[in-house]
Amino acid sequence: PNNLTSINTPSHHSISVYNNNTMKIITLLTLFGSAASFTTVAVSKISTAVNALEDMAGSTAPIKAFDPMGLATVGSEETLAWFRAAELKHSRVAMLATTGYLINAAGFHFPGNLSSELSFADLAAMKPIDAWAAVPDSGKAQILFSCFVAELVSESKETHYMKGGPLPTVVFPPIDFSNVSEDTLRMKRNRELNNGRLAMIAMMSFISEANIPGSVPALSGIASFN
Repeated sequence: PNNLTSINTPSHHSISVYNNNTMKIITLLTLFGSAASFTTVAVSKISTAVNALEDMAGSTAPIKAFDPMGLATVGSEETLAWFRAAELKHSRVAMLATTGYLINAAGFHFPGNLSSELSFADLAAMKPIDAWAAVPDSGKAQILFSCFVAELVSESKETHYMKGGPLPTVVFPPIDFSNVSEDTLRMKRNRELNNGRLAMIAMMSFISEANIPGSVPALSGIASFN
């Protein structure tokens, strides 16, 4: 009987090992469940962001919802609205810059002098970075102040775009789209963003070739870009 009891009755060590193994299994199951719930939230967030990109202006063929860096999932909806506003502003500036660069490359520039010691013809003959460096400090201050005013006006809306308001509009000249149909307005917004994206690439190419000859093969050998 004594031997039978010693065989059938679990020792304290066996009970301890059993409890430890049980706790490990429970802990692993809990962690797995938590990870699964976080994964579900992350997948849901990515899916929501992709759907949002599909419906946004600029999401057109051949590449819709193009977001290789996953910026749409970085933050909240307010963050995504800020990214879109920044893209829109940079697009508009790049289109103006590209137009100005091409006009200057064609030999057209303002008449007269920028300052008592510098003419617009002199600036037109310089590379972009050198031309900016040659502008007097007072001229740079005026340009930067104008940018500040435009930024202030575009950001000072009753309902900010990060709070559900419309994206920034062109400050000058103001354009009234109130009588434009929704389909036509969406088409114009798509064109603006796509042209702006191309203009950003173009300006980066112009500046690269002007400062690093041969960096953009398509522009090599063209005097206006070297």
